[in-house]
Amino acid sequence: MSRLTIPSRQDAPAASQPILDAVEKQLGVVPNLFRLLAISPAALTGFTSLNSALSRALDAKTRERIALAVAQVNGCDYCLSAHTYLGLNLAKLTPEEIAAARQGRSGDAKADAAVRFARTITEKRGAVGDTDLAAVKAAGYGESEIVEIVAIVAENVFTNFLNNVTRTDIDFPEVRA
Repeated sequence: MSRLTIPSRQDAPAASQPILDAVEKQLGVVPNLFRLLAISPAALTGFTSLNSALSRALDAKTRERIALAVAQVNGCDYCLSAHTYLGLNLAKLTPEEIAAARQGRSGDAKADAAVRFARTITEKRGAVGDTDLAAVKAAGYGESEIVEIVAIVAENVFTNFLNNVTRTDIDFPEVRA
């Protein structure tokens, strides 16, 4: 059970309602994470703004692979569950790709470099080595894409930490770290 009260859709603060409406229009539902964030309209606005901007970074499959790698490192069952569902159903990753991503790998050579880099960023809290950076560059990622990988890691670390702190009730098919 969640350690913070997740408001019902109707009980969320008025300032959060328009954002939750947009989430519901996009996803068809309002997942618990968004209702939890709605407790703070500032946090909900910040998260959804970043999420929207990063939806144009890299490709959906790579973003989901990164989310899975980061959630696995951080032991976030909520995010593993959500991104396994999204990876399978929206990004169309195979179960084998989901499993590889959780280990910080990919069967796609270019995506493999991004996911390995994202895992290293997470494990080393950003203090990556020159060889780590050289490897992602050698795979064909430019400087703007490297910044995007870091941003996607940061976005996912935020949700991992929030869900781990609050023990958000999982509203996706459950996956455990």
